[in-house]
Amino acid sequence: MSSPSSASAPAGPPPDGHPPVRRLKARHRHEQHRVATPLELFFDLCFVVAIAQAGVQLVHAVAEGHAGEGVLNYAMVFFAIWWAWMNFTWFASAYDNDDALYRVVTLVQIAGVLVLAAGVSRAFEDHDWAAVVIGYVIMRVAMAAQWLRAGRSAAPPESTMARTYSAGVLLCQIGWLGLLFLPEGGRGWLFVVMVVLELCVPAFAERKHTSSWHPHHISERYGLLTIIVLGETIAAATVAVKSGIEENDALGEVLPIAAGGLLIVFAAWWIYFVVPVHSYLRSSRQSFLWGYGHYLVFSSAAAIGAGLEVAVEQAVGKAHVSTLAASFAVTLPTAVFLLTVWALHARHFKVGLAEQLVLPTAAVLVLGCTFLGGAAVLVAGIVLALAVAAGVTLTARRTERERRTAAPAA
Repeated sequence: MSSPSSASAPAGPPPDGHPPVRRLKARHRHEQHRVATPLELFFDLCFVVAIAQAGVQLVHAVAEGHAGEGVLNYAMVFFAIWWAWMNFTWFASAYDNDDALYRVVTLVQIAGVLVLAAGVSRAFEDHDWAAVVIGYVIMRVAMAAQWLRAGRSAAPPESTMARTYSAGVLLCQIGWLGLLFLPEGGRGWLFVVMVVLELCVPAFAERKHTSSWHPHHISERYGLLTIIVLGETIAAATVAVKSGIEENDALGEVLPIAAGGLLIVFAAWWIYFVVPVHSYLRSSRQSFLWGYGHYLVFSSAAAIGAGLEVAVEQAVGKAHVSTLAASFAVTLPTAVFLLTVWALHARHFKVGLAEQLVLPTAAVLVLGCTFLGGAAVLVAGIVLALAVAAGVTLTARRTERERRTAAPAA
């Protein structure tokens, strides 16, 4: 995930729209007009199916008073979804040639995430992780095949990098299969070990040669998944509000939650996209930290929707949790989202203490809203709206000062 020493010419789809099987060669890091492909968009939408299933089960677990176990299961399932998505995204940025074989292997990965999605409920409810693990292994073995194919078309040290990726991915799958045979008490420890090993594969594989990912393409891909996840959050919250109104005639109870939730999601979108993050992705260290950190961005964004569902169910008397717990289910992931986005890239575009403090302060205030009872979600939404307004105002004032300072020199 860092700048390449060299790269071949761009390898886009052929003009006739029916790609033959071609060599899978590295694309140029500075290729012009590089954007997400229809296959990548389809890939994202299918992955969000699995994210939605994880969110549904998180809602059920929290609403039934099993928040600790639900959050742990959610974190484990979300890692499998996110890591498979992230590995595909960085590989595609460097090697996507959109030929028939590339498309078929990508569709196999999509099939894998759908198998995973089908097993999410059994993982949460019965501690049966078979379908989740099998779906994950399908995705990762397909990814290893892509790396082997890239290695065949490359010269050393690029071919060594690609084969190391493939070997590392395949070896990790042996460990993941161990989850199917270990007793329940040992699964958590094996999961932690396997997460560490999976995270180490890219750093080890790219220690001597780096893949030719495209900064603008990568930032667009991450942004697109953020949009889709936030859209899923709105969809989940809308269904919950609709149910609360139609089944329980509780418009007065759910309307503040709906308004606050909408403000939270709108502000989350604004805050994420306010900076041109592709200009920040330059070095290996920056790209690894930024890419890995999005586990918290994506998971917290999806968890906001689950929290809003819990808040609605609690307001209409369907959840076995307190108002405080239901409010915390919304405010905690919202605060995590704010802090993570600030830490990953927003802070690199802020100037001065006032601008830097906007998002961390908003996160603290949002957590404070937890204790406001039925008004917690609405007030949290207002806090985020004010944070956006403060950020826009401070940036505008700084821009105006810079313009005035530069005017005499010009």
